[in-house]
Amino acid sequence: MNGKLYLSRSPRIAARKLGDEMLVMSGQGSTLFTLNPTATILWQAADGATSLDEIVDRRICSEFEVGREEALRDAEVLAEDLARHGILLVSREPIARQDAPAQEQEQQ
Repeated sequence: MNGKLYLSRSPRIAARKLGDEMLVMSGQGSTLFTLNPTATILWQAADGATSLDEIVDRRICSEFEVGREEALRDAEVLAEDLARHGILLVSREPIARQDAPAQEQEQQ
């Protein structure tokens, strides 16, 4: 994709972190998803103001041994897939904060 992408959590989501994975319940079809560590990073960083390439540079490349171009390409595909399931919102412009984002609880 050309240009920056911005991610925001869907406001119709409930989530709970278990270890390094995130369980997400989508309001779209009441479907439960388990996000892998990379998808969890995207979910946690999806503030609507930080671009996807910044998330990849700061969080994914530093956490995993992967080149920037490959990581960015994979993150774009993953973000679009999460958006299709109603978990993330994806935009070419920064996304204004929605009403209270999905509830997130963390358990170890």
